[in-house]
Amino acid sequence: MDDIAERAALFSRAAHQAVGQRRKYSGEPYWHHPVAVAEIVSAVETATPEMIAAALLHDVLEDTGVTPMDIEECFGQRVATLVQELTDQFVDPEIGNRAHRKALERDRLAQVSPEAQTIKYADLIDNTGSIVARDRGFARVYLAEKRRLLEVMAGGDQELRRKAWSVLMEGEVKILGAASSARTSNR
Repeated sequence: MDDIAERAALFSRAAHQAVGQRRKYSGEPYWHHPVAVAEIVSAVETATPEMIAAALLHDVLEDTGVTPMDIEECFGQRVATLVQELTDQFVDPEIGNRAHRKALERDRLAQVSPEAQTIKYADLIDNTGSIVARDRGFARVYLAEKRRLLEVMAGGDQELRRKAWSVLMEGEVKILGAASSARTSNR
């Protein structure tokens, strides 16, 4: 692993641990998720050390006390820009309901850099399996949101985008299959 990625891994782990963050469904330390996203990104032929670092840091602005300036000071402007591109901008409920906020976020993500979109594909890949396996009710909402996102977020690595589509469709089959089975057994 490149030095910037090693530093980002340590920084991300410390930031997520400092707030005691855990994965919602598994209870495992949260920092496992950014590591998994970075591993997916690192397999992309065009991945740069800055992309891998940003993948490791992609949730720190949303979930910890880390600021954009902290990221820039420690990892440089490019990593800071990527992390900011990956950070949800429309989280305030005053903006509107979840559907409205996700539509605004989708429009924004359609315009971010190809590198940020590539990282977002990896994030979707890592999150989808956990959500589908552990929260089928929310998975319906999540998968519909991510389908609409992938329809407009087309500028990243195309091989990884295809994998994201595949993971999304597998999740839809599991959820629709479970719903179909439940309706059949209730007859």
